[in-house]
Amino acid sequence: MTPTITHIKDLVERCRLGDQRAQMEIYDRYYKAMYNTAYRITGHSAEAEDIMQEAFLSAFTKIESFKENSTFGAWLKRIVVNESITAYKKIAKLGEVSYNDELKNEADNEGFILDYKDNNSKKVRLILKQIKSLKENYRLSLTLHLIEGYDYEEICEIMNISYANCRTMISRAKESLRKKLEHHEK
Repeated sequence: MTPTITHIKDLVERCRLGDQRAQMEIYDRYYKAMYNTAYRITGHSAEAEDIMQEAFLSAFTKIESFKENSTFGAWLKRIVVNESITAYKKIAKLGEVSYNDELKNEADNEGFILDYKDNNSKKVRLILKQIKSLKENYRLSLTLHLIEGYDYEEICEIMNISYANCRTMISRAKESLRKKLEHHEK
């Protein structure tokens, strides 16, 4: 076992005992990635912050249910995704008008800040912008699949759709994204 994995397991054990310093250390390690996950799904900065906070509260309250079948980060991310999907459906149901958040210091899943001055980062920013402009179900399915790394079965469960519908939706979303990127290059 690597020292980091051992350290996380130790922190989780300390959280189970109610150690607030351990909770704060876990929060410090994961909050950027969890915020970015929530933001990519909901598209709203304030909503993503609320979801992230609720997810951490939920995780620390229900830490006994963490069975270590996966990593703590994956377990926490699943909580964030589920809360984000719930919020996304609520926003869609209420028909709230979307507002644009500018990408400010967008961090990847590892928590590294993207430097938008180099060409690769500009391409990443363009792709994220184009994904954001897709139809909502395309944006959500592509975010879950390409960015969050969920497979088709997991996306089916999260979005409550059939396997065939999931594959078709992701295929169409990729094609739509490809066309938008081609159009942008012209």
